[in-house]
Amino acid sequence: MDISGNITHILPPTGGTSKTGSAWRKQEYVLETKDQYPKKICFNAWGDKIDQFDLQIGDEVVVSADVESREYQGKWYTEVKAWKVVKGAAGSAGSTPPPPAADYMPPPPEPDTDDLPF
Repeated sequence: MDISGNITHILPPTGGTSKTGSAWRKQEYVLETKDQYPKKICFNAWGDKIDQFDLQIGDEVVVSADVESREYQGKWYTEVKAWKVVKGAAGSAGSTPPPPAADYMPPPPEPDTDDLPF
């Protein structure tokens, strides 16, 4: 799933140690879409992706993410996990006009009716 918009919030990073003893860290961001009715979407990045994305408030981005829900003690939790972020690309997907259709032929030029030699 791709989501485009601007970064409006960067939440405090979290981290810890897993049951296996591995260190982990997570950073959450809030993106606001540029739709007619803008929506705010919280997504997260894990581990090295945090440094790789290097997001700042105000960045215009397209986020490619996976959405996953899981149950814990009778409650459901949904996570939007980013796996790719392209900066400065929000809105560019529809801003360039499509190429003309292959069967389009421009009209023939107007005949030259001027008799002057120059």
